[in-house]
Amino acid sequence: MHKPAQVIEIFLQPGEVYFGERDTRIRTLLGSCVAVTVWHPGLLVGGMCHYMLPGYPAGKCGAPDARYADHALDLMVREIRRTGTSPHNYHVKLFGGGHMFSGHQAVSADHVGAKNVEVARVLMKQHGFLTCAEHLGGVGHRNIFFEIWNGHVWVRHQPPVSSKNDAASNNKNGMLCTQ
Repeated sequence: MHKPAQVIEIFLQPGEVYFGERDTRIRTLLGSCVAVTVWHPGLLVGGMCHYMLPGYPAGKCGAPDARYADHALDLMVREIRRTGTSPHNYHVKLFGGGHMFSGHQAVSADHVGAKNVEVARVLMKQHGFLTCAEHLGGVGHRNIFFEIWNGHVWVRHQPPVSSKNDAASNNKNGMLCTQ
């Protein structure tokens, strides 16, 4: 589908979930957080969640909190069910989980970004989602742009900058993450 004449622009903050229709573009900025995009190619609906931490603290009670992976995905599945569809009907893409402090510590498998990636993969299987694309891990932050009218997700990955020369050379790396 072509870009709609009137586009609704949504900027998703950490700990938010948004589900919308074909006239929507959702964007967010990720570091160690993970974003999950879901898109239904027949209905042209979809959404994104942006979570910060792998799991809700054990023993803590309260309303669903999308800062945590498990709650964010539960909220996303709730929106999917409202459309009368199931998770397996969606194209799912995963982004983020970067290591943000590589200059201060060695990259290891136990930083929060790596834990967020690990739990994303577990939750995808648990909820019946099939992941068709991902851009995960590494060092640095990502800008994510999700166009619900066509399912395209644009990613701009920006590694940390150590000098002005690095800033100029690293400023040209956008890519389309398709199926």
